[in-house]
Order: sequence, then C-alpha cells, then structure tokens
Amino acid sequence: MSDLQKNNEITTKVEQLAKELQDAIEQKDADLVTRILQKIPPGELPHVLWHLGLEGQTRLMELIDSDEAAEMLLELPESQAAAVLEGMDSFRAAAILDEMPSNEQADLLAAVAPERSEEFLKQMRPAEAEDARRLLQYRPDTAGGLMITEYLAYNESLTVDDVIRDLRLNAEKYKNYDVLYIYTINGDGVLKGVLRVRDLLLSVPDRSLADLEICNPISVHAETSLDDLDHLFRKYRFFGLPVVDSAGRLIGMVRRQDVEEAMAERASRSFLKLLGISGGEEIRSMALKERIKGRTVWLSIILFLGLIAASVIPFFESTIAQVLALVFFLPIISDMGGNTGSQSLGVTLRELAAGLITPRDAWRVVKAELPLSLVNGLVVGFLLAAVGWIWQGNVCLGVLVGSALALNTVVGALLGAAMPLGLARIGIDPALASGPILTTITDLTGFLLILGGAQLVLPWLVT
Repeated sequence: MSDLQKNNEITTKVEQLAKELQDAIEQKDADLVTRILQKIPPGELPHVLWHLGLEGQTRLMELIDSDEAAEMLLELPESQAAAVLEGMDSFRAAAILDEMPSNEQADLLAAVAPERSEEFLKQMRPAEAEDARRLLQYRPDTAGGLMITEYLAYNESLTVDDVIRDLRLNAEKYKNYDVLYIYTINGDGVLKGVLRVRDLLLSVPDRSLADLEICNPISVHAETSLDDLDHLFRKYRFFGLPVVDSAGRLIGMVRRQDVEEAMAERASRSFLKLLGISGGEEIRSMALKERIKGRTVWLSIILFLGLIAASVIPFFESTIAQVLALVFFLPIISDMGGNTGSQSLGVTLRELAAGLITPRDAWRVVKAELPLSLVNGLVVGFLLAAVGWIWQGNVCLGVLVGSALALNTVVGALLGAAMPLGLARIGIDPALASGPILTTITDLTGFLLILGGAQLVLPWLVT
C-alpha cells in the first residue's frame, strides 16, 4: 500500500470517528465518548476536534474528565481554546484550567475576555490561581510569560534520601511537574545550583544536595526576551532554564519546548499578518465576526492603496492610446517589483524575528541587498527587453520595458529589505504593514517608469 493510500485510509477513519464522536456528544453518552476517543490515532486528535466545531468542542469538554479535557484543549489554537472556555460555566472552565501547566493557564486566561478571566480565577484552586495571576503580570514573549511553576526545588542542605522520600510521599502532586532537573536553593529561596534526577537516583542516600549540585547554573530573569531565550537554547543543549527575580530567588523554569513553540507561533503570526490577516491568527472554525474583523478591514485599506497606485494611469491616456502594447507590460513590471520586494521583505522579517538584525542595521541590510537586486534586475530586464523587441519589432520599446523592469526590481528589493526596519523603528508592526505599503510603492513606481518613459520617447515608439 502506498503512502498516499495509507493517508487516505487514515483520513477516512478520522472522519468516521469524528462523526461517531459527534453522535455520542449529542446523546450525552460520556462512556461512549471515552471509548471513541481511545480509538483516535496518535496525532489525529486536532483533526477530529476541528470536525466538531466550536459548539461540539465545548460540549465534549463538559462530558469528559477535567484532566483529559485540559489535554485536549491544549491541542487547539489558543484563540479557539479560549472560545471553548468562554462557552462553559465558570466552575467547569476553572476545573479544566486547574489541570493545566501554569504557563498554559496564563496564556488562556489572557486570551479570554477580562471579566470571564476574573470569574475563572475566582473558581480555580487558590494555589493555581495565585500562580496564574503572577504569570499574567509578565508579557507573553518573556521568560516570565513562558515559565512554569511546576518544577522541583529543594534546600541544598537536604540529603538524597530526604528528596527521594518527598518525591514518593507527594507523587500525586508531582505527576504534572517537570522533573528533568532539580534546583537547589538556600533558606531565602535564592538559586544555588542544579542537578539531574539521574544523578540523584544513582547517589548514596546520605549525601547532601550541596555535594551533588552544579553551582552557579545559567539562569534568566523574568523579563528576558523570547529572542534571548531562543539564543540561549540554541547555544546550550539544556531542556530548561531556571528563572530568577532581581534578588536571585528562583521563581520558575522555562522549557526548551515552550520557547520553540513560541518562536514557531510568532513566525506563523508574522506570516499571516504578511498575508493581511490583521490579528495574526485565524482558523475556519472561528466565529464569522472575528474572521471578518481580521480580513475585511485590512482588505479595504489595501483597496484604497491600490486606487492610489492606479490613479497615475489616467494622466497617460494619450500615450497608452498610441502604444497599446504598454498595457501588456504594465502588470508585469508592477508585479515583478512587488514579487522581488516580497523576497527581500521575507528575509528581513526572518532576520528581525530571529534577532539577527535591529532597526539600526538598515543601511547594512540595504548594502547587502543591492548587489543581488542589481543582478536580478539586469537579468529579468534583459529578458523582458528581448520579448518586447521580438514581439513588436521595436528596439526602443524593448529597451524601455526592460529598463523599467530592471529599475522597479531594484526599487522593490531595496524597499523590501529596509522597510520593515524603518517601521519597527517607529513602533509599527512590520509584518502587518510592510506588504501593502511595498505593493503600493512598487505598483506606483512601475507605472510611472514605463508610462513616463514612454511619454519621453513616444516618437520612437510609434514609428
């Protein structure tokens, strides 16, 4: 059986399970729902949940255990998970939130309406609510916003036997903790060291943690940015880093997987913004109102900018009437400028997101882009010049369209390289604003180059 046949078979099975699950939810048969969920192949749960829609997802979460509902909710995009929570009563939503890692709790509480968030917090377990409130104080793209509070930390004066006995006695409490590392602290809660659980288990019972710990471990502050965290995890092969406050007290742990997910999510948001999805997030099961808000307003702005670019064409009506071939080349020259600009724009946005460049590097970025844009401009300009000459038998027309394309290609590439940095410098989201502005300018430049140039050399074009 080919891979395509296997994929089709899995897809058919998933769709069938989704239908069975929908029927079981409508019947409010919790046992049947559980049995169907157990049949879902690994990795296919998000697909099944997507088939249920918002109402079905909400009703499903009300039928299953809170811990299982928490796991499923985290399979959904954040905006969708928040919408599901808002569709539940406060008590049920709080019970599900109680079963999530602290950083996920904070993310979802920040995504729901403020009044609903407060309702959920009041219904959550006091310790869970306290942790969530603390994390909500930090920006989501910092160590404080990404960290978890479910980690193991012991006073460095304790022995190996003390720790192992505590782990056994509180196994239920620690079941959702990250146990890759054990952090050691002093009596004031100041971070002193770190050790692996493996080293603990292989050590003699009466040995103190101070003898086993790696002293002065690398740590980050709560305000450490996502870019800096990504840099650290690329540089070091740690699975997690301790987070400390200004006094050096241990307050959390940020995991590699959470940083990687945050970087991937930011890249996805930037891509959607570049395509004109203003909120940076959309799936088709979202409410129609939210999808309209995310698209239509921005499309209206793009339409207005397009009208500005096209407004120069009526000034050259007589030129176009005498050389109709120009109409053929207009969209080619304007589109190629936009396409070339989009390439350099994508590279700049990627480097900006990765922290490789800053707004102050605009001139360096332009200098690096200039040679490539000149070569590309000459190549595509020469090709279009040949087309114009051969098609119309007019050398002047070929030189005109080729030169216009070459110049617009260079303009687009340099604008695409520098514009995101300029927008970032004045506090405008470059991922959202760069694309439409770039397209408008390259369209306008392309039209002016070919039509203005044609007007200047009109006698040689009509002979």
